[in-house]
Amino acid sequence: MSRFEKSVEVDQPISTVYNQWTQFETFPEFMEGVENVQQLDDRRLHWKAKIGPSEREWDAEITQQEPDRLIAWRATGDVRNDGQVRFTPIGSDRTKVDVVFEMDPEGWVEKAGDAIGVVDMRIQGDLNRFKTFIESRGAETGAWRGQI
Repeated sequence: MSRFEKSVEVDQPISTVYNQWTQFETFPEFMEGVENVQQLDDRRLHWKAKIGPSEREWDAEITQQEPDRLIAWRATGDVRNDGQVRFTPIGSDRTKVDVVFEMDPEGWVEKAGDAIGVVDMRIQGDLNRFKTFIESRGAETGAWRGQI
């Protein structure tokens, strides 16, 4: 199991940043390789991504969600990835986003990518693109403020 910890500071209030992160179906707009995310219900998501030459699909369950604080998930089925995103205010108009992501690379492409740091760079790149996405918009595309 590989573990990654990455963060980014976003020039937006915590509620705006958190609200945007709850809009899972927008993830393909800033996450490299993610082709589609479908929200099945309040707790379940279906993901489709391209990882190198291979395509993968999996379901994930949100295991904990606290508005303006935390979203945690775990993949269900054959794919193994778990993680959490924490949101911390830095003043009134700035937010730190911390991601902890654990995955089990499958196949030689994923294992090689993990070994040379591709996954690590992709996660940081996704966070940087999220920062640009929400800062350039100035407002979230929607919000879900429920608690799990």
